Amino acid sequence: MLTLAAHIFEGLSTFAEMDTQTVLVRLALMLLGLLLIYLSAKNILDPMVLMPMGLAMILVNGATLTIEGKLANLFVDPMLADPEKVVNSMQIFFLQPIYSLMFSNGLIACLVFMGIGVLTPLDYLIAAPLTSLLIALGAELGSILTFPIAVACGFNYREAASIAIVGGADGPMVLFTSLELAKKLFVPISVVAYVYLSITYAIYPYMIKLLIPKKLQGIVMDLHALPKVSSRQKLIFAVLAAAVLSILFPVAAPLFASFFIGVMVREADLPRYQRFLDEVMLTGSTFFLGFVLGALFSFYVITDSRVLLIMSLGLLAIVLSGLGGILSGLIAYKLSKGKINPLIGIAGVSCVPSTAKVAQKCAFAVNKRAMILPVAMGPNVAGVITTAIIAGIYVGLLR
Repeated sequence: MLTLAAHIFEGLSTFAEMDTQTVLVRLALMLLGLLLIYLSAKNILDPMVLMPMGLAMILVNGATLTIEGKLANLFVDPMLADPEKVVNSMQIFFLQPIYSLMFSNGLIACLVFMGIGVLTPLDYLIAAPLTSLLIALGAELGSILTFPIAVACGFNYREAASIAIVGGADGPMVLFTSLELAKKLFVPISVVAYVYLSITYAIYPYMIKLLIPKKLQGIVMDLHALPKVSSRQKLIFAVLAAAVLSILFPVAAPLFASFFIGVMVREADLPRYQRFLDEVMLTGSTFFLGFVLGALFSFYVITDSRVLLIMSLGLLAIVLSGLGGILSGLIAYKLSKGKINPLIGIAGVSCVPSTAKVAQKCAFAVNKRAMILPVAMGPNVAGVITTAIIAGIYVGLLR
């Protein structure tokens, strides 16, 4: 009777086949999935990514069964390399076609970047390129300093670079870099990155309150003083930037191409294609991004002793980048003799447009007349470019 029940309710019976530690990890991941769904439903975290991620984490750690004598699930197997096995697995595993055709080759990152490009205004970046780029470079502090720290913690250069790029706060860039350099750590690095990107709304406002004097947070910037940038100028910039960056960093050319084709569709005023890239491409890719990442985050992954260290280093990278951005914003304030609100520094961390919105929200909290979002988008977009450059350098040197 017990044997029959074990076959009928196989997910439950697999708990008896595991040691106590693995059972606890499996249950903890299911509870974490529930927490992500709850926080997403409350709009504390990004529901587009983390709600499907939470559900997939619950299911993949609950729906465990025995396949060919090993405990597994029917969602996805990310470690397949043999072409014949990959093709066969697409007929068995639920999400394997999406993973094999969109994740393992980095396509998902490019699709998301197209959608981001179509939502990204270039006005302030072109109007004040030097200020935007200098702030963005300062906000790459985590992407740079975390690398030697991760090496000192025992990761090899390729793994350390993949962890360090979390400091750029750019999900597609983390996917691209980890898939290129550290495929075995791709899952924990990517999940950590996307969870941390969602909590920048919680972390960065406290850092701002702690490090930027309140009177500076409410500085009103003269938006009328900004030079007007035409759609033609933005189109020319997009073409030239894509070409130059691809020549300099060919390994990251697919990312540059994807981002700037989205920008070109925006500036060419093609509403049909804008809706497609935004409402279909970006929304669909982001949704499946969360769902597949959650399905990849099984108890097999978390039992790697390095996962907690990756979580700690990822958080360190995000915090260091925030510190670098705030410092750059304060320097820009000084150099402009008080005309630039230093809050735009946090927007240099390239989580488009989240960190720019954080800057605006903090400014409004102090002064309802302080409209800085259009200016903050300059460093925000520059941050996308600088993160792609650093990712290209890491991949070019270490692959």
